[in-house]
Amino acid sequence: GMLGVAVSTAVPGVGGICPFVEPGVGAISTQSWVNPYLGIDGLNLLKGGKTAQQALDILMKEDPGRDVRQIGIVDAAGRSAAWSGQSCTAWFGHVTGPDFSVQGNMLVGEATISAMASAFEASAPLGLPERLVLVLEAGQKAGGDKRGRQSAALLVYKTEAYPYLSLRVDEHAYPVAELRRVFEVARQQ
Repeated sequence: GMLGVAVSTAVPGVGGICPFVEPGVGAISTQSWVNPYLGIDGLNLLKGGKTAQQALDILMKEDPGRDVRQIGIVDAAGRSAAWSGQSCTAWFGHVTGPDFSVQGNMLVGEATISAMASAFEASAPLGLPERLVLVLEAGQKAGGDKRGRQSAALLVYKTEAYPYLSLRVDEHAYPVAELRRVFEVARQQ
């Protein structure tokens, strides 16, 4: 029943603008030339009964900036959908599967996305927060953002209207490693 987003990039404060999650509704990450309204409006579409793909189709049809956008959606039923606009900065792409969407832009290459998807699928016995941190670690190990590293975030909801877990590293030389450290402290407490 958990829904969540993990994200890392080479700009500060990624956790404040990319991840959008609502319990029992869905999880969205808006990336590339970020438009937070895609997350807000996407959750409203999901709440109104649209599937992940239906919500994505509506959002992209209505967004004049769709060619530079990237977005991943997972609805409460585990259906996923993603978009990578044709003018995103290379390397960019996405992979979707049951219960997940992985996407990235300005990456060193396709290996980053592949490693992230593999990490999610291979970690099925674990809880969602741990899986999401493992996905970020796999992406970082495979090369990650070609510009470097700066921030990372983990946002997970369960059944309540407030986050089950909300962790952010807004500016750090090794944000994914720092997010892991903070995650382990949170897990212990």
